[in-house]
Amino acid sequence: MLCEVEGFILSETSYGETSKIINVWTKKYGVIGIMCKGAKSLKSKNRVSTMRFSYAKFNIYLKQGKLSTLVSADVINPLKKIRSDITLIGYLSYLTELTEQVIKQNNDSLLFDDFINSILKIEDGLDPLVITNILEIKYLEKLGVLFNLDECVVCGSKNNIVTINADKGGFICLNCLSNEVIVDKKVIKMLRMYYYVNIKSITNIKIEDNIKNTINKFLDMYYDRYTGLYLNSKNFLKNVL
Repeated sequence: MLCEVEGFILSETSYGETSKIINVWTKKYGVIGIMCKGAKSLKSKNRVSTMRFSYAKFNIYLKQGKLSTLVSADVINPLKKIRSDITLIGYLSYLTELTEQVIKQNNDSLLFDDFINSILKIEDGLDPLVITNILEIKYLEKLGVLFNLDECVVCGSKNNIVTINADKGGFICLNCLSNEVIVDKKVIKMLRMYYYVNIKSITNIKIEDNIKNTINKFLDMYYDRYTGLYLNSKNFLKNVL
């Protein structure tokens, strides 16, 4: 069946001297493998559009459950800003690797929109750390380990939430506070907002560095504690920041 699909290239593997196989994440069909004959050739019109991290429309002979065949590909967004910045490449690599792991467990079609919109927002110049943390929180729900956004993880109270503790698994109220440091109220507020915000609707980000860093540290520890995901790209990202 000849069809056009919108997708993002997660990975590519060489096949012979001039061809390759790309794994493309599509909203409609999930992850599909596509044979790209001659795409490694310098003269190939599909050379650039079939590189890893390409966001494009692919005209293919679709064979569900088998290897599809590429006819042509047209880049939707070349992601020039990201590709020219080693730090932004680090974010893209991490989000791509994280996404691959998430969709193995929950291939909800809505994830595709969240991922693509996150990448496009970073390309548009929005704060990559905030966008990454927003996507991480949304992914926690798909992984089945999202912390409770409304209650103290110890007693279940919805009142006087004053801090967060990754080891204990979420929010802590004043009555259950032990040796934790009380965080700025904006941290609690922004964590909730990160989860509920529509990524596509974000046009501007203004969050103090201390708030962003507190949230990021919490999510790093929470992911290590509850997801079981250990990604090489995360270590690379930490090194370039």
